[in-house]
Amino acid sequence: MFEIRTEASFSAAHHLRDYDGPCENVHGHNWLVRVAMRCRELNDAGIGIDFRTLRGALAAILSELDHTYLNQVLGETGMNPSSENIARYVYGKLQERVGTDNCRVARVEVFETPGNSATYYQDDDA
Repeated sequence: MFEIRTEASFSAAHHLRDYDGPCENVHGHNWLVRVAMRCRELNDAGIGIDFRTLRGALAAILSELDHTYLNQVLGETGMNPSSENIARYVYGKLQERVGTDNCRVARVEVFETPGNSATYYQDDDA
């Protein structure tokens, strides 16, 4: 099994619903998103998934979030825009774009501030 990783960032505003504290107010972050893909086999060139393909797919997803109000974007899915739900959202979108039988999203980690992150993964390959 091989793991291929990349990261990218975006800036956006949000507020947390059903939260008692300062994050219930509208505020913004410079989010960092790290993704990992797991590939069972390599192609003839010795590559599981091309970094260019992975970075391009992640950039396209994050461009839909960049400089937006995340409550509107994730609100359409019924999700509160927490770091956890942003990680789950990116995971699903990335799997739709680049996931195959050989190579799938292993996890997505979202940092809302340096040192504070949430990770989403599906524990189905034990």
